[in-house]
Amino acid sequence: MSAFIEQLPKVELHLHIEGSLEPELVFALARRNGITLDYPDESALRAAYDFDDLQSFLNIYYAGMSVLQTEQDFFDMAHAYLARAHGENVRHVEIFFDPQAHTDRGVPFSVVITGLHRALEQARHDWGMSSRLILSFLRHLPEASAIDTLRQAEPFRHWLAGVGLDSAEQGNPPEKFVRAYALAREQGYRLVAHAGEEGPPQYIRDALELLRVERIDHGVAAIEDPALMDELAAARIPLTVCPLSNLKLKVVDSMADHPMAKLLQAGLCVTVNSDDPAYFGGYMNANFLALQQGLGMTDRELLQLALNGVEASWLSPEEKTLLMRDIRAHGEKFGVYTGTG
Repeated sequence: MSAFIEQLPKVELHLHIEGSLEPELVFALARRNGITLDYPDESALRAAYDFDDLQSFLNIYYAGMSVLQTEQDFFDMAHAYLARAHGENVRHVEIFFDPQAHTDRGVPFSVVITGLHRALEQARHDWGMSSRLILSFLRHLPEASAIDTLRQAEPFRHWLAGVGLDSAEQGNPPEKFVRAYALAREQGYRLVAHAGEEGPPQYIRDALELLRVERIDHGVAAIEDPALMDELAAARIPLTVCPLSNLKLKVVDSMADHPMAKLLQAGLCVTVNSDDPAYFGGYMNANFLALQQGLGMTDRELLQLALNGVEASWLSPEEKTLLMRDIRAHGEKFGVYTGTG
């Protein structure tokens, strides 16, 4: 891996914390909690990470969460991810968690969020890593469940920055969650939603128009709709793209087919993220490397993607200015310039 990528300051905006559960930690938590897994060892579990589509991933993803039982489990999971992100020069993270996947199996909302919050605070104290926490609704469940989850979140509102929408996109359009998003907006949450991963470009439009989100997670289907691309570029609506996830889930057949370069060249605010890195074969550096090696993206383009991440983040204007300065200084160190700022 190039020193340019390794040392590049980064922001991650699309990370499902439950998707950072490496097999080794899955087995460690299973032993701690007296849980018997369906796999004999870590290598057998890792070998099962071979997916045909989004749903085949989700099946094993939800099964893996069974080891998460206590506040310490959630802390350990989040801290392991944050330590790895820090090691890859990730300066700021905006993390999704799926409370319904835990409360539906009897783990209290308070246990989940307290463990995660404690890990985020530890990362801020130890490494100066800033963060935001995003409550994500599971779109395969009824809207009433999302609304109930929003109610459970009320005592912890000060720890939460926004709400999102994930899980199986097919058959679960944005319009299913209009009321839940209206309630979240009334409560002051910032709004994002997964759209245009396996779903059509219309889901991106619907997320923007019906749910009134400010950021689209994935959004790669926009490449199929030139008019939509123009609208996204003009409005600087960020897309939190996850290259290795798209490859692993067969959204694209090969990295050479990935639309990231075309989206960037068309002026869209596309960003690089790892999604569920334990399952998809790579954290932030690996995703940047995949774009460099598999798509031929230049260091200048990678630098712009890093700047886009800061622009798309929920950092304050002052924090954005400082982090963009660091990214541009990194580019200058390697003789790479964006031609802006």
